[in-house]
Amino acid sequence: MEGAGKLDRRYRFFRRVEQDDGHGNTVAEFVFQFEMAGNRKYLRGGESVMASRLTAKTPAILTIRNCINARLVQPEWQVEDARTGETFQVKESPQESDSRGYVEMLVMSGVAA
Repeated sequence: MEGAGKLDRRYRFFRRVEQDDGHGNTVAEFVFQFEMAGNRKYLRGGESVMASRLTAKTPAILTIRNCINARLVQPEWQVEDARTGETFQVKESPQESDSRGYVEMLVMSGVAA
């Protein structure tokens, strides 16, 4: 990825937090953590990708700048496209890209949180 021009969308990151509902049960909700620019690239090909699409699950690679916030993201987090409201479940911790200035993570839309 070359330059910030490729980071053409804004993404909001939410962390899953378990809270007591006052009746002895725990309820999970997503709490906003930060917002930053990113780029989403849907995966193509492969048998597992095609099988996911048949079940209305869409895998993608989300690329964001490598920073302190980016390294906090965990697989139980949720990401929301600020423009469209589309929600993605983070499936893996961010991995440094080849350029080292960015991190990439596998995300999937259409899955339960």
